Amino acid sequence: MQTNPTYSSLVAVGDSFTEGMSDLLPDGSYRGWADLLAGRMAAVTPGFRYANLAVRGKLIQQIVDEQVDVAAAMQADVITLVGGLNDTLRPKCDMVQVRDLLTEAVERLAPSCKQLVLMRSPGRQGPVLERFRPRMEELFTVVDELAARHGAVVVDLYGAPSLSDPRLWDVDRLHLTAEGHRRVAEAVWQTLGYDPEDTEWRTPVPATVPPRWVARRVADARFARQHLLPWIGRRLTGRSSGDGLPPKRPDLRSYEP
Repeated sequence: MQTNPTYSSLVAVGDSFTEGMSDLLPDGSYRGWADLLAGRMAAVTPGFRYANLAVRGKLIQQIVDEQVDVAAAMQADVITLVGGLNDTLRPKCDMVQVRDLLTEAVERLAPSCKQLVLMRSPGRQGPVLERFRPRMEELFTVVDELAARHGAVVVDLYGAPSLSDPRLWDVDRLHLTAEGHRRVAEAVWQTLGYDPEDTEWRTPVPATVPPRWVARRVADARFARQHLLPWIGRRLTGRSSGDGLPPKRPDLRSYEP
């Protein structure tokens, strides 16, 4: 990648990770790595434009159907695409279909922009990751293959020790904290060729005294009640947390953080 490139526009495509959950702002909205990245790009490029089509809970089929053509039509300099991970976390997942849909998305997006950005999504330490790790790594193999074939760049968040630390994940254990999103924004920023502002984004946060057994069990019970059971309920009824929600920032327009 060139050093300090000039990109005048960014379109983000994806699900809750790209929407910005759980980087909560005082007004109740979400910020997230894509907003942070857009703000930094806007600071060095007058007239910078930004759109974020992401909606929480979307599967790769929905991303292809609802976001890909819209993003391609915007003819942005940079498009980020992160999708398929929600599929891998479902009890039943057709990885052949996921591969085909992700391939379709890349084939439609790559020719429409100067630089397509793909990602190996971060994975939190714990039993959930271990259960779904084979599917996730199969997905990331597809990402690497598509990037090589279509001239996209890959941001390897999965291989970053810092982003596997449970302390950089929200209480729902599915979404990064504000610090986690900041590190992702830095990772994409550097991958695009800009001078690093934080060369240590991969470095784990300093060690702290782990919580006691009782505190961990209380946290587990709270997590199950507030997040796990509702998530299971949505899976059983075919609902999504993003049902009825519009894209975060549907129009490609000037951005001022």
